[in-house]
Formats: sequence, C-alpha cells, structure tokens
Amino acid sequence: MNDKPKLRGRSIKSLMELKPLLDRMNDEVEEPGYIPHDPVQFMHLFTDKRDMEIAGFLAATMAWGRRDIVISKVHDLLKRMHYQPFEFVMGYSQKQFDRLTGFKHRTFKPIDIHGMVLALQQIYLEYEDFEEFWAECHRAGLQQDRPFLALFHERFFEKSSDLAERTRKHISNPEKGSTCKRLYMYLRWTIRKDSPVDPGIWNFIEPSELLVPFDVHVARQARRYGLITRRSDDWKTVNELTESLKIMNPDDPARYDYALFGIGALDYNLPKKFILNKV
Repeated sequence: MNDKPKLRGRSIKSLMELKPLLDRMNDEVEEPGYIPHDPVQFMHLFTDKRDMEIAGFLAATMAWGRRDIVISKVHDLLKRMHYQPFEFVMGYSQKQFDRLTGFKHRTFKPIDIHGMVLALQQIYLEYEDFEEFWAECHRAGLQQDRPFLALFHERFFEKSSDLAERTRKHISNPEKGSTCKRLYMYLRWTIRKDSPVDPGIWNFIEPSELLVPFDVHVARQARRYGLITRRSDDWKTVNELTESLKIMNPDDPARYDYALFGIGALDYNLPKKFILNKV
C-alpha cells in the first residue's frame, strides 16, 4: 500500500503566476553558452542537413548518464566515422564493422551501432532524408490513432538488414509506457525554431506538438512545483506535464525543459512560495 501523500497540482491562475519566472529562467539557461556542455553540440558541428540529423540522432540516442561522458563517447563514435556521418552511413557494410570495434558506452556495443547504421542507410535510400521518414511515421500515427513514436520504433528497426534483438532497447516505445526522453530531446533539437540552442532544421510537426524531454531532474522539479501530480515516471506523466506547460505557452511547451533542467541540475531557484510538494 502506498502511504505517500497525494501530490498537489497548480491551478491555471497559479501556473500563470509562475510563468514569468520560468520564462526568465529559461532565457538564462537557453543561450549559446549552453551548447558546448550538451550533446546538442553535435548538430552544430555540421552544415549539411543529413550530417546534422544523423549526428544529432546518434548523440540523442546515446544521451544517457553524465553529459561530459556522453559528449566524449559521441566524439569517439564520430571520429570513427571521420566526422562524416552521412558519408559513413551510405558507404557502410559489414567490411567497415572493424571501425566500430572497441566502441562502448553504457550498454551500447558495436553491434548496436551496426544495426542502427544499416537502418539509417536504408532510410536514406528510400527517403529524401531522415525528416521525411519521421513525417511518414507521424502520418501513420494519426491514421492509426497511435503515438507516432511507436510507429517510429517499429519502422526504424524494420529497415535494418542485420539487427540484434538487444538493439531495440536503445530506442524507446511509448506504448510500453516509456517517457521517450531521448527521442523527444532529439525532436526538441530538430523542431524548435528561433532558439539560440536548438537548430530547428525540421518542419514535419509544429513545436506545439512536442512533449517535454522527461528525465529525473525534470521529474523532481515538476512534482516539487505542482506541475504534475502523478508519482510514476511514464508516458502518462510526461503528457500531464506537457499539458501544464501548454497553459503557459501553448505554442512551445517544450521550451520550459531548459528552465526545469536549470532548477534541477544547475541550482537555479524559484521563490519558496511556489513549492507545493516535498519530493
């Protein structure tokens, strides 16, 4: 039996009182100086859209753990690709597997990168670019009334000609309850416009459709300040958080990811009067 007290949530009026403080904090965190300390930097390394989207996808997929270690590991992987990710993907075959030998990050192994690169290769053979593939998944999601990230999970792995079953765990599926944090971080990078951090190179959905990348820092602060009332970290909770943030900014709710990250990881503070829950 769960004896923890029920979490309190904010009223619409209270959310609008909180909005100017979060906006100000967001502006302080979401600035160019953020880029060198975050995996988003790998999209900024390139000017070709295909290089940007591949580098960003690999970086977001590997964004697990301390940011400095993630950045080091992504550099390791891109170095093996001679910092030409699109050229590497399109020229890749089993003969090039030795270029991945020795790579490791958390539970990522060479066989996982191998399967994902082959999937990317097939996608670029069939589609104009990676965005077009995402757009098709989005259309299918609307037609089937399913989260389009579930369609992405299914169809991405179907494209790989040599896939280890273990590799599937590296891309989340909302239909299994996942918050899909890394996928929505990637989409934040690619979709949000006019940001000093997020490159915003894609147009297949509007920023208003993004969910917030939901990690432990965001979860803790969202509960502390009454932006969510659910205690579990799952797909329903990230949707609850996004709905709260949409009240403050219906056109770009994921913008507040920076403010919540700043409170949770960078020691930014809000006035104590806004704290609703002890977590």
